[in-house]
Amino acid sequence: MRLQLDKLPTRSDFVETVYNVLLDAITDGSLAPGERITQEEIAEQLHVSRSPVLQALRLLKNDGLIEDAPGRGVQVTPLDAEWVGRLYEVRGALDALAARLAANARATIDPQILAQGQLMSGSGDINGTIDADIAFHNAIYAASGNDLIAENARRYWVHLRRVMGAVHRWTNQRLTIWDEHQAIADAIQNGDADLAVFLTEEHITKAKTNLVNQLKNKLAQESVAA
Repeated sequence: MRLQLDKLPTRSDFVETVYNVLLDAITDGSLAPGERITQEEIAEQLHVSRSPVLQALRLLKNDGLIEDAPGRGVQVTPLDAEWVGRLYEVRGALDALAARLAANARATIDPQILAQGQLMSGSGDINGTIDADIAFHNAIYAASGNDLIAENARRYWVHLRRVMGAVHRWTNQRLTIWDEHQAIADAIQNGDADLAVFLTEEHITKAKTNLVNQLKNKLAQESVAA
């Protein structure tokens, strides 16, 4: 395994930290789709016992990011363009509902979130860019006043992180993404629920088309090369 991880500082509970380290590695491609993972090597590189690594891998497996490898052991779950497309359909429904509820409340999305997104855009920091994107959408979920939206959204975001990370490695981020975010935030603050929903659905459709097409092209290239 080519992954290089930094030793973790001393603390009593490593499970969440190990989980986040591995999630970032899957997102930025340090752990590639189909790559086998061993508890021993991760534990050695992070300088922790195998127990928190095992528990973190179980959490990642529950999320669908890790799966049983042929024979024995585990591997990073391969990417599936069709499945990602279906995931975006669910995301679109939840995000549209969140935007409508937030607009009905005339909520204000923190301008610092939008400013941070603009700052990260084009920075080359894959995880930072994705974190800024997630922060914006999480702000809308929170503004909706319906806790179930964020609760259900978490599952698709752990998968979207890795798809977005992969596409960011292959091509530049869509230049209009933060302009679209600003327009959605403005519609929400103005209380225009129909416009907020329309802009959100348009935003999700563009993201789905871009990411799924990029993923299909990349997987086709890899299939030919193999």
